[in-house]
Amino acid sequence: MHTPARIATLLRPTLLQTAPRLRPAVTLAALRRTLATTIPADMTPSDDPTLPQFVVGTRNGFLPRQDPLVQLPEQFAPLESLLQRMPLTREDGEKGLLWDGRFGDAVEKELPVLDVQGVEDSRTLMALFRDYTFAASAYLLEPCDIMNRKRGEYGLGRNRLPKNLAVPLSQVAAKIGARPFMEYAQSYALYNYKKKDSRGALEYDNLALIRSFSGMPSETGFILVHVAMVAHTGDQVKHTLAALSAVDRQDRAAFDQELKGLLTVLQRINATMDTMWNRSEPEDYNKFRTFIFGTKAQPMFPQGVVYEGVSDQSVFYRGESGANDSIVPSMDNLLQLTARMPVNPLTEILRDFRSYRPANHNAWLAWLEKRAHELNVREYAVQDSNSAVLYLALIDQIREFRGRHWNFTKEYIIKHTRHPVATGGSPITTWLPNQLAVVLSAMVAVGKTIQPERLTPYNRALAQELTARADAQARILEREVAGLKKLFVGQDVQSGDART
Repeated sequence: MHTPARIATLLRPTLLQTAPRLRPAVTLAALRRTLATTIPADMTPSDDPTLPQFVVGTRNGFLPRQDPLVQLPEQFAPLESLLQRMPLTREDGEKGLLWDGRFGDAVEKELPVLDVQGVEDSRTLMALFRDYTFAASAYLLEPCDIMNRKRGEYGLGRNRLPKNLAVPLSQVAAKIGARPFMEYAQSYALYNYKKKDSRGALEYDNLALIRSFSGMPSETGFILVHVAMVAHTGDQVKHTLAALSAVDRQDRAAFDQELKGLLTVLQRINATMDTMWNRSEPEDYNKFRTFIFGTKAQPMFPQGVVYEGVSDQSVFYRGESGANDSIVPSMDNLLQLTARMPVNPLTEILRDFRSYRPANHNAWLAWLEKRAHELNVREYAVQDSNSAVLYLALIDQIREFRGRHWNFTKEYIIKHTRHPVATGGSPITTWLPNQLAVVLSAMVAVGKTIQPERLTPYNRALAQELTARADAQARILEREVAGLKKLFVGQDVQSGDART
């Protein structure tokens, strides 16, 4: 049986194999720190100040193991001051530095090169990473926001990051084993919330935002809905480990029970995701989206960005994206959907996206993919028709998740802009459908393995409903994408474009 301690042991070689490839700038100290933190968070001492904040566990799931640090220590007051004055609209209702393009000048005049080398406390390091990435993205993309508000296009971003941002950001990133650019988990979303009542539940109504580019309620809703979704992932990790253990023991009843547990978790996540429509207005998204673009595969940064004081060579990084979350990749790996992804440039982008996350999350995903393959979870599921229906229902929840994400893309982005590239650098009309199509085809394939005569009446009707839905949605998706591609340039990426 794979207990949390056993999982820790198994993850260590995975980290050794993947961390250097995924984090070329990672220091030896950061790698050692990561290797020391493979035990899920509920199995480790929470008061260890050097333990990284993002450690997968059955208590916290994919959220940080401690609540995020809200305000920087006093020695970083100049950065704190800039960030509080930065948003388009500040908390006090006044217009901030970004409103009329004053943030870049303020950074250059007010911010010294702050010393971060002696910082080892992981909460402080993560808060510094969050805050320096906010400042860096605001600095680089401020001209794009100004032009977008005036002319509806982005123009060019700044192609040099000044030393007072570039040097400390790069140093902090090296300490935590990250790229020196904004990430979904460690910056924009999952380390950017605070509880209104510190003793209250980790749910939407008890959450508030720490940093914002726009100060708009829609940006607050956009971020905090993601946090509320990920708040359910402790149970996802728990049922995932138990399902693998059940397959290992060939315990059919336990396996089915854990699939039911996962189904309940995914239904909760999807229900929370659906609240986005009410908490973040579609017409508002492009008013703050500018600041979460990356510098890779974006026309605003044709030559990349030079980090002054770090290197004279330009660098390219993908922007923040919900594709960096670990909810769906974990399910893809457990259900062995990742192996079904087509070999094409869009899947190259998917795999690149998946490297932009905390090192421990990457280790978890790599281990999970390997372990599910060793046990052949899919084959075990389809050996029993009633288990196969549960497996099919789980894929259907992934279909619902990805389908809703695609609907968000159409309503929040495509209806309001003709910019052809998403924040992370993927083509706006073809990238999400690439993954959704795989899910739909997998559902049809699983449906064909099911023997209806061996099912309960309820499961027989459910299997028919799910496979018919997948077949119909696949046909609709194909027609939809074909039509949308005509409205945007560069949607059929070529091999190698994913690495540009």
